[in-house]
Amino acid sequence: MSRETHIVGFRVGRESYGIEITALHEIVRVPEITAVPDAPDYLEGVINLRGKIVSVVDLRKRFGKPAPAFDRRNRILVVEHRGRLVGMIVDSASEVLKIPETEIEGAPAMMQEGGLDCVTGLGKYNGRLIILLDINKVLAAREAGKGEAAPEAGASGNGKAATQGASAGK
Repeated sequence: MSRETHIVGFRVGRESYGIEITALHEIVRVPEITAVPDAPDYLEGVINLRGKIVSVVDLRKRFGKPAPAFDRRNRILVVEHRGRLVGMIVDSASEVLKIPETEIEGAPAMMQEGGLDCVTGLGKYNGRLIILLDINKVLAAREAGKGEAAPEAGASGNGKAATQGASAGK
């Protein structure tokens, strides 16, 4: 029997992405976001998630894409990064995908050389390609040309929540 990688699928723009399910804390709808003065463009601000302050990064802006106004399909993927909770705004989140390891290929060299070292590979799923991301590299990557590190969340979010309850809120 072939081994499978369990990922959470999501979209940013027209592309499909995935992160390992073990990186996910939960998925929430986009609540009111409080702006942070002098923050990098991709840092939308912070939210109060059941008493914890969580920094929120807009992945469209992080990936250099135009960022239209948020709508009802947008979601925040809450992940743990350096022992803290960080939210990532995505256009939509889908289900947990089970991709056989035989259907996952390493990232092409051009991606790695082009500064996209956050891409760990490409998964083939139902006739489409899923760009697999290393969430720590996405959040730790330096902003192009500005030398600013990605933000740290304000409140500690240790403790892993059960991922079986995470849903896209459809």
